[in-house]
Amino acid sequence: MNYFLTYTVYVLILSVLMGISTWKLFKKMGYNPLLAFVPFYNYFIILKETKHPKWWAILSYLPIVGPIMMSVFHIYLMKKFGKNLFQHQLLTVILPFIYMATVNYSKDAEIEDEDANDLFITDEEKTAKKKDTFIGSITFAVVFATIIHVFVTQPFGIPTGSMERTLLVGDFLFVNKWSYGYRMPMRPVAIPFLQGTVMDTGQKGNPKDDPKSYVDGIKLPYTRIFQFSKPQRNDVVVFNYPQDSVHTAIDRKDPYVKRCVAAAGDTFEMRAGRLFVNGKPETVLGDQEVQHRYIVNTGSQLDIPSLYNTYGFLPVQEIQGEKEGYIYAFQGLTDKTAKEIRELPQVVDMKEDVTPKGEAAVYYRDEAKTRIDTTQSIFPINKPWNQDWYGPLKIPKKGDVVTLNQETLPEYRWIISEYEHNSLENKNGKIFINGKEATQYTIKQDYYMMVGDNRDASLDARFFGFVPEENIVGKPMFTWLSIQGAFADASSTYQAPKKIRWDRMFKATNTGEANKTSYWWIAAMILILFFGWEYFMKLFRKKKTEDEV
Repeated sequence: MNYFLTYTVYVLILSVLMGISTWKLFKKMGYNPLLAFVPFYNYFIILKETKHPKWWAILSYLPIVGPIMMSVFHIYLMKKFGKNLFQHQLLTVILPFIYMATVNYSKDAEIEDEDANDLFITDEEKTAKKKDTFIGSITFAVVFATIIHVFVTQPFGIPTGSMERTLLVGDFLFVNKWSYGYRMPMRPVAIPFLQGTVMDTGQKGNPKDDPKSYVDGIKLPYTRIFQFSKPQRNDVVVFNYPQDSVHTAIDRKDPYVKRCVAAAGDTFEMRAGRLFVNGKPETVLGDQEVQHRYIVNTGSQLDIPSLYNTYGFLPVQEIQGEKEGYIYAFQGLTDKTAKEIRELPQVVDMKEDVTPKGEAAVYYRDEAKTRIDTTQSIFPINKPWNQDWYGPLKIPKKGDVVTLNQETLPEYRWIISEYEHNSLENKNGKIFINGKEATQYTIKQDYYMMVGDNRDASLDARFFGFVPEENIVGKPMFTWLSIQGAFADASSTYQAPKKIRWDRMFKATNTGEANKTSYWWIAAMILILFFGWEYFMKLFRKKKTEDEV
């Protein structure tokens, strides 16, 4: 069903429930009881009668924000009829239409005149009103932040080194959700600011048994509005991990950030760890450094902490030799860093670690090798490819007609069954789509190849395959905070010391320029003005009063 049609159906259902549970209350407030059934206007009346800003009514049915606002408006209405106790408010939030219906159909529900009661209000009641005002302020601060988070920009942290040295581990970004058109929320009832799960409550590290942060049963289909551009080659892009097995909701799958190395219609290839697009070597931008994995044999132990201080991010596995010396597996070295490490006096030999051509990277979940681990295996699983020798692979685009047979099926299986939501069967050497035998398939959306800049330490499209257009979130805009050592690196024997990288803060991320200007001091001034404005105004008013006296 169309997104906006589905949305309208949900709004109408909620409006009917609202009307059934409050029509008598509207009548007692002096309104036609049928107005309780009118979307948005019913909440407009509640806000008008309870003396709150009437424009808040437009927030009533917004995805994610709407459920919060509706609960607040319901509490306002119940207070109008004297239901001021905490248990009343709790019931209004947990069982809104049921509790409001009990008040609606009771005989003693009468409007409470708050202005009249103010004449006889006790100190305790004054304190309770102040608390309500404070809670209301906090609520609307959360609502405002939720609106920004859902509809404008989303914060995102970099926990791994797959994009080094373009984006560093410990960089915290703001993502522009309108870069490629705004993707409408698909799970409208959710806890604000949480991505997929609430917390790790079950088996440690297993998100499948953790409580979800959204209601999966209330869903809206994918749609994107105001799409004036699509991901281009070399864009740094945030997207939802396509092969997330925990979350069926596309917008609730884990967020990843990689570089779009090949767009729909391009051909992607890796040759000995070097990337080629359409048969040509990749274009390396100014803020991008090519890195490779190296194995280093030394006669004695290297001073890794000192190397960290010199080169910054330098994940490495250290293994002591059987007789003497050490073996170091450096995850990602630039050509310049590799040359300087090669010249260290402890180094005996050093070579780039490249997987041989034709060696298929297929891993299994069991010793009998009957269950393939697709999360660790190279995509597609029937090709003799690995992360250093990959392709050529053509990236599907909308309208492409692809041939289906036993050889090509692994390449298009996820597209047909998961991303484009068809029933797919492969039996007796024949392929069936939605119950009909098929030898061809027409691609319904554009796809992209997303690969990390730190190629030898990146779980990317070489493993999880094509990224559908519907999974695209947006572009990172700028780094608002950068902390070295913010995340532990499981792939390294050593950890980087903690420190704030001031030079990276408030730098744009998608310019491709080598030397970006940091504007952190401007941001600091804005924050000081924002939070200090009320304090300065109080001082000003105090001085003005003293002068007048």
